[in-house]
Amino acid sequence: MKLFWFLPTHGDSRYLGTSHGARSVDHGYLKQVAQAADRLGYEGVLIPTGRSCEDSWVVASSLMPFTERLKFLVAIRPGIISPTVSARQAATLDRFSNGRLLINVVTGGDPDEQQGDGSFLTHAERYEVTDEFLRIWRGVAAGDTVTFSGKHLKVVNAKTLYPPLQTPHPPLWFGGSSDEAIALAGEQVDVYLTWGEPPAAVAEKIAKARAAAAKHGRRLRFGIRLHVIVRETTEAAWKAADELISYVTDDTIAAAQKAFSRFDSVGQSRMAALHGGRRDKLEVSPNLWAGVGLVRGGAGTALVGNPQEVADRIKEYAALGIETFIFSGYPHLEESYRLAELVFPLLPLEQARPAGNANLTGPFGEVIANDIVPVRSAS
Repeated sequence: MKLFWFLPTHGDSRYLGTSHGARSVDHGYLKQVAQAADRLGYEGVLIPTGRSCEDSWVVASSLMPFTERLKFLVAIRPGIISPTVSARQAATLDRFSNGRLLINVVTGGDPDEQQGDGSFLTHAERYEVTDEFLRIWRGVAAGDTVTFSGKHLKVVNAKTLYPPLQTPHPPLWFGGSSDEAIALAGEQVDVYLTWGEPPAAVAEKIAKARAAAAKHGRRLRFGIRLHVIVRETTEAAWKAADELISYVTDDTIAAAQKAFSRFDSVGQSRMAALHGGRRDKLEVSPNLWAGVGLVRGGAGTALVGNPQEVADRIKEYAALGIETFIFSGYPHLEESYRLAELVFPLLPLEQARPAGNANLTGPFGEVIANDIVPVRSAS
């Protein structure tokens, strides 16, 4: 089991749907979050992409020197950038980070944003471009000389002279709920991602993706994207969930859902269907809360509960075949510590939390009465 965290390059806050409690997100703050994730034992961090975010490649490049083991899941945008240029960027960053780059393939789901970036393709056409893009990208990144002529993309004698450190190339991650997305995942990517839907719906998507991969003699790995609100007691966790949306008004929900309705993303539609814009039935599965999706696009659900409840839900998804869990929480710095300190010890993590140094008065609390050293719980 691998746990990732999230870099809030679009902003951070103690509350959703309001500027009250908002936190300035600059390079210094992102470095704090990344270094906390690195130190706490998270496998990596996801960096979001889109016009509402700082550029994911610049962010990753600037933060890698300040971390040691942390991997960075960085987006590529088929139809927005050349596949050969993208492959060379990936090879460079992979080498310079000593093999800590992961690639998130993002086709896009907001037509307004796509058109702002010069792409006027339909939903189906975006997946056609993504398919052609990855055929070129994978070949070039693996060190091949590629000549390809497709419906949308054409290259002649495409190659890169400096290969990535990882072979044949940094792993490709991808999320999408449409039939086109699942077919693409089955043939071309390494890790298929889903947003946090109830376990039965996730199991159905995993089965479809496995079947799509089997057609090509391949096996996929699986990940899930969730928020988390964990506290020492169940009551405190649900109180924190209520407080997170305490400034969200009905008008704010209506405006957000109207904006999301223009998306042609099947995954976004599935997220919206979980809550239907209503506040009264937000627990859509045990400990799975859809309140974030009232005003936030993309991942809209959170695991809410005490440490054991959250760990049990994580294990429930793991039993379905989920290997990687990408979490976030508000504010991101504090919640990264809560999840690591309260839940990590209850999970079979692949990457153990780093051991502390010999200064027992620092990492594990002050020495009591100058004689007694507090016991450090294992993770």
